Amino acid sequence: MKICFIGDVVGESGRRAVKTILPDLKRTNGIDCCIINAENSAHGIGCSSKIIKELTSYGCDCITLGNHTFSKSGFTGEILRIDNCVRPANITPPWPGRDYFIFEKDNERLGIINLLGQVSMNDGADNPFIKGRELCNKLKEMGVSSIFVDFHAEATSEKIAMGYYLDGLASCVAGTHTHVQTADERILSSGTGYITDCGMCGALDSVLGMDIDCSISRLANKIPCRYEPALGPAYVCGIIFETDRNGKCISIRRFCEYE
Repeated sequence: MKICFIGDVVGESGRRAVKTILPDLKRTNGIDCCIINAENSAHGIGCSSKIIKELTSYGCDCITLGNHTFSKSGFTGEILRIDNCVRPANITPPWPGRDYFIFEKDNERLGIINLLGQVSMNDGADNPFIKGRELCNKLKEMGVSSIFVDFHAEATSEKIAMGYYLDGLASCVAGTHTHVQTADERILSSGTGYITDCGMCGALDSVLGMDIDCSISRLANKIPCRYEPALGPAYVCGIIFETDRNGKCISIRRFCEYE
């Protein structure tokens, strides 16, 4: 199975770039399944059922989220009615939503998991390592051969450790949250594809997808400013990886496509 995973979508610019770029990307690369992290898709913070329907209409098969999962208050009720969306599985039990999603095509099954990091995230996440292994084993028992893990985390060390921890169990572990694509994609020794961060989808001239002037005001001048997603030409970052019928990753590459 050939899978495309697209990093954090930021605001309207990111959504527009997905609309512009994704159809051709899927067709020219023979993509079987497309997964998108959409936790920043609603004006730079949070998500909504309307946006998930929008991204699905562009060719997305599954949505993953992160620490801003419920930043839009109405989404706590909406998520229960969305079949193709997973929120971080290692969060407090009262959170509504799915721990995993199973995508099926041509008698192959792909399990999709979303985990939240603990280091410098300040969201009260439970241990993502234990939860990740628990869910991978559960999916394997259900006959799922390939498993993808979106690890939404701040610390590079925690992401790399997760890759090694799930090596041979997950087909691919991909980091999100920091919005800057890393150049360390590879296949680990037991057959798990890995990258520390897939990057983002958003305005090219921005600070992590947000307005430059506001970011400078906050960081350089220490003057409060309301963050707004940047406008202008955008790009789409992510990875394309392929698994064999045993769930091993046989190829992985990163990409950036510009409007």
